[in-house]
Amino acid sequence: MIIQRVVLNSRPGKNGVPVAENFRLEQSTIADTVQAGQVRVKTLYLSVDPYMRCRMNEDTGSDYLQPWQLSEVADGGGIGVVEESKHDNLAKGDFVTSFTWPWQTVAILNGDLLQKLVPQLVNGRLSYFLGAAGITGLTALLGIREKGHVAAGANQTMVVSGAAGACGSLAGQIGRLEGCSRVVGIAGTDEKCSILVQEMGFDAAINYKKGDVARQLRELCPGGVDVYFDNVGGDISDTVISQMNQNSHIILCGQISQYNKDVPYPPPLPPDIEKIRKERNITRERFLVLNYMDKQEACVLQLCQWIQEGKLKVRETVVEGLANIGAAFQSMMNGGNIGKQIVSVSK
Repeated sequence: MIIQRVVLNSRPGKNGVPVAENFRLEQSTIADTVQAGQVRVKTLYLSVDPYMRCRMNEDTGSDYLQPWQLSEVADGGGIGVVEESKHDNLAKGDFVTSFTWPWQTVAILNGDLLQKLVPQLVNGRLSYFLGAAGITGLTALLGIREKGHVAAGANQTMVVSGAAGACGSLAGQIGRLEGCSRVVGIAGTDEKCSILVQEMGFDAAINYKKGDVARQLRELCPGGVDVYFDNVGGDISDTVISQMNQNSHIILCGQISQYNKDVPYPPPLPPDIEKIRKERNITRERFLVLNYMDKQEACVLQLCQWIQEGKLKVRETVVEGLANIGAAFQSMMNGGNIGKQIVSVSK
């Protein structure tokens, strides 16, 4: 069977900025027959995520992420529909997902590695299982519950950087749902800031490209910062940390401002900021969703319930066509999208 697939065409280098041309669309073939335990799936949606920048390097800098190989098909979160099955628990027409879905139009996959989806849980919006009801939503919810130490009634203020991104836009809302009394976002355009406040229920948002971020933070968080959901690192995070309270908590989710630099993860803080962190007993602990998989099912059901009740607003930036996945990745890394970046492969 003839298919289309996207392979890694070139590496940007550890300090390089990814471009669409780092990926290549090509024609390939897969077997015409499905073996016992396998299914043939048509790809519907693929997820494009910041962590994938690490996979473009020969060394990902992580023991749980494998590098993409040159001229080999890339992979990541994906959703598809079963076209043919020789797996006992999967049938034609089932919707399925995997965290290692190949970037190709049709694939033959091991049925044991696929998770069956129930579209009704997300009001039929299947792509949500790659975002708000998937690994992105789990990252936000588990990060807040496991590392944020949010307590209802404790009058806590949360700040979210990268707040208009896939994870940040959910994290601010979840922080409020979990009990924070005030939520402030940091984003890069007036449009994003407006959406955060008017659509997603943030109390306020700061455009870090305009004005004095430190001054705006002091005005918007007069009682200081108790919880910081950190998606970006760098100067923005240094500014937030300098205004955090005693015994406060940093949720170390991502450091996208550092992904094109050859630095360890998590990047060390500047000496003056590290001094503040230690003196104020501010926690800054790395966390991996994979370490909390025993809580996955309950958390996904909670996320789905919030979506159904309209308590969790979801934004997606959807790009049509497998051929455009490289451009979608470049746009996402440049902060050009709002919410989750999704590529729609087949209708």
